[in-house]
Amino acid sequence: MSDRMRTIKEAAMQPGGRLHLVWSDDTKAMIDLPDERSQKGTPMIGEWGHSIEWPDGTEWSADRLWLDTLTALGRDDARQFLEWRMRHGLSLSAAADALGLARRTVAYYSNGDRPVPKAILLACRGWEAGKAFRNAA
Repeated sequence: MSDRMRTIKEAAMQPGGRLHLVWSDDTKAMIDLPDERSQKGTPMIGEWGHSIEWPDGTEWSADRLWLDTLTALGRDDARQFLEWRMRHGLSLSAAADALGLARRTVAYYSNGDRPVPKAILLACRGWEAGKAFRNAA
């Protein structure tokens, strides 16, 4: 089991400044856009589905939009876990080692396939605090 490589299959602006996304795994979400972004025209799917591009040249990566999708789906637990991994550049194996988990479990949490227990999210914060302490010493 590994990180899924999701790409954007469909993107369409909806009334009220909302972006409707359909992902390569058929996950669907409505993302609320900031007012200034929702008025910048119709976005297009970027090359290979790895981004959304607006007429003014602004581009949002699929990674960023996937985090917003997790929030829109009510999966803030998965978003927090994935942000923690991304912030520290941790692979599935490195995150598993850091938290004392199986690599497969980290993949489930990262992909949003299973809820991330509160204890794991707290362990992520503890790991981060310990790393900051070690770096300050």
